[in-house]
Amino acid sequence: MTAADTQTRPFAEALKDAQGQITAHMELRLAGSDDLHAAMRYAITGGKMLRGFLVLESARLHGVAAEAALDAALAIECIHAYSLVHDDLPCMDDDDLRRGQPTVHKKWDEAMAVLAGDSLQTFAFELLASPTVGPHALELIRGLAQSSGKDGMVSGQMLDIAAESAAEPLNLEQITKLQGRKTGCLIEWSATAGAVLAGANPDPLRQYARALGLAFQIADDILDVEGDAAKVGKAVRKDADAGKATFVSLLGLAEAKARAQALCEEACAALSPYGEDAATLKEAARFVIARDS
Repeated sequence: MTAADTQTRPFAEALKDAQGQITAHMELRLAGSDDLHAAMRYAITGGKMLRGFLVLESARLHGVAAEAALDAALAIECIHAYSLVHDDLPCMDDDDLRRGQPTVHKKWDEAMAVLAGDSLQTFAFELLASPTVGPHALELIRGLAQSSGKDGMVSGQMLDIAAESAAEPLNLEQITKLQGRKTGCLIEWSATAGAVLAGANPDPLRQYARALGLAFQIADDILDVEGDAAKVGKAVRKDADAGKATFVSLLGLAEAKARAQALCEEACAALSPYGEDAATLKEAARFVIARDS
């Protein structure tokens, strides 16, 4: 059976199915009984798994074998989870709550959080090096290293930390660059993974992902202003309290919402080469700007 054998479905159904598949694959591949494995599973569990969903959906569009798609989907969820575990540490954002549960360093301790994050990062590349991933594995591995490392997510986190002590708040161009690296790079890798696995042209999905990633971050900034901590699953209004520049603080709430909507439309337009087969991905873009968590 290939990923393409699954017909286009409503986004909520497709996302729930992706969550179930990725969780089952995680439990199979991370079945160890020690505290390290438990902390790794805990870090992955409970999230929206939007990035993993994007991998599976882009793989479906290109007829990629299900096992290869699942290894890539779990890999990106491992990278995302590791980044959150480390970002929550006292030396970074110092958060006690993630996805409505105690953060890893609160449930265990800081040492376990560091080790679990380290292990999640390396396990992602182990997954992508599996023979089941196929002949384009090296391209995926290189892309994930670039998207998550010094020129991608980690660079974005560094810029975010530097902004906290900068003499002046970031301007719109600077914050767009920061979020493009911190959030957008991994979303782009996820959305293009199916095309890369199939050896197909990833450009339409890349355009989709770049608009989606920016819309996602704007929506996150809106949630920090309007969201309910119980629904969001983490502390809200931290950015405003810290005087941190966000898309909302720079654009205003109404303009930020309008910008997110425009990016959603841009993302959907980029999918035109796929016709109705991309309906679920279009719905995913609408979900991103309307979510309450």
